Amino acid sequence: MSISASLNNALTGLTANARAAELVSNNVANATNPSYARRELQLGARVVGDVGQGVAVLGVERMVDRALLSDRRIADAGAAGREAVLRFHADLEAVVGLAGEAGAITGRIAALETALIEAASRPDSEARLANVGAALRDVTGAFSTASGRVQEARLRADQTIAAEVGQLNDALARVQDLNVLIRSARSSGNDPTGLMDQRQQAIDMISRIVPLRELQRDHDQVALITAGGATLLDGKASVFGFAGVNTITPDMTLASGALSGLTLNGRPVALGQPPGAVDGGTLAAQFAIRDTLGVAAQASLDATARNLIERFQDPTLDATRAPGAAGLLTDAGSAFAAINEQGLSARLRVNAAVDPAQGGAPWRLRDGLGAAVQGPPGNGQLLAALHDAMTAARPTASGPFASGPRSLAVLAADLASLTTAARINAETDLGFARARSDSLTELHLAQGVDTDQEMQKLLVIEQAYSANAKVVQTMDELIQILMGL
Repeated sequence: MSISASLNNALTGLTANARAAELVSNNVANATNPSYARRELQLGARVVGDVGQGVAVLGVERMVDRALLSDRRIADAGAAGREAVLRFHADLEAVVGLAGEAGAITGRIAALETALIEAASRPDSEARLANVGAALRDVTGAFSTASGRVQEARLRADQTIAAEVGQLNDALARVQDLNVLIRSARSSGNDPTGLMDQRQQAIDMISRIVPLRELQRDHDQVALITAGGATLLDGKASVFGFAGVNTITPDMTLASGALSGLTLNGRPVALGQPPGAVDGGTLAAQFAIRDTLGVAAQASLDATARNLIERFQDPTLDATRAPGAAGLLTDAGSAFAAINEQGLSARLRVNAAVDPAQGGAPWRLRDGLGAAVQGPPGNGQLLAALHDAMTAARPTASGPFASGPRSLAVLAADLASLTTAARINAETDLGFARARSDSLTELHLAQGVDTDQEMQKLLVIEQAYSANAKVVQTMDELIQILMGL
């Protein structure tokens, strides 16, 4: 081999080793970056006129297990969606309360029963009558608070949907732009791997909102397809549509048209009908909270409130009350009608006739809602009848409760039990989802940058660099000798 050929070979080796050392440096610097993929230098023989002329750098390859990455994204989306559902159930359980807790709905109902017993034993006591009124307000307040929290959760879900739709559209447009930049960089001979990292980061963000799979196209392009089969990006990015609202009341539902659905390129997207186009991520979870879980929670509260108001509205309970008039508890001041059950828990109020704050008098708890004047102060018959109405076994006309008659306290306990069971089920689902997500994340990270391995690789590169430098030095010495002859 000639001196010039040897020198050229060594110089290409120096160039390749310098590039390899740069990759090792980048790998180590980004070892903790979850969107960074380990780089490896692709080398080949440099051939000029069928003669080997050293080593050529063919390119840089991102080492990614695409199947594992896709599975990890779907698992992460499932865990994020279930986490949102768990937060809803945990918040609902906190406001409904556990059975037996003083501040819970069950505790408020138990306190009302106790107040009625005490008042019936001393119907002449104004303090005990006032305690009954306070207990009634506590009960109605508990239902109103719980209903308000449900609607707040539904409104937060609606606002989150609007925000996530905006993020989706921005991220899809970003991936589309990065596809163009990557293709341009590749065709101009530049290294596009940094742009690919940015694209992976954007796709990771999208995949938590909507589970998807990444499909490879020519020239390092990618297409994005949801797990339900909807195309999000294939050349051109799709556009999601959604219109948020500023307030939500119990009567506002997707079915009634008061709330917006989701569209993709102007076409409605089916939700909650597996396999749904966007099922499995945080977006589907927020729709479930707004349109399914929140509506069901409101229905349970309304069914319990209906059972309560109908017990006190029984026409045989108070002979002084006019036919069709409201009972001890009212629907926003009026008598309750079964057709108006939706949202009842938010409208439950104490009858103004017994509420001093509304111009009423507590003695009507003893003498009757329609009494014009006070009766015998020692007559506790109506108070006892009110207590009996609460404890009587009565069938539930609506709601998700098991059939069969029960007392109001048992019905409230069933409400608390259903709420707690839903939270426990959500915790179980999240536990399985997190375990799968964590295991796939661990496998994915294991295929990332191993700093020990990179350091070992750097030692090999250093040795190869030294060897090539020694060849250059030797060729220089030979040239100097020849020039001295």
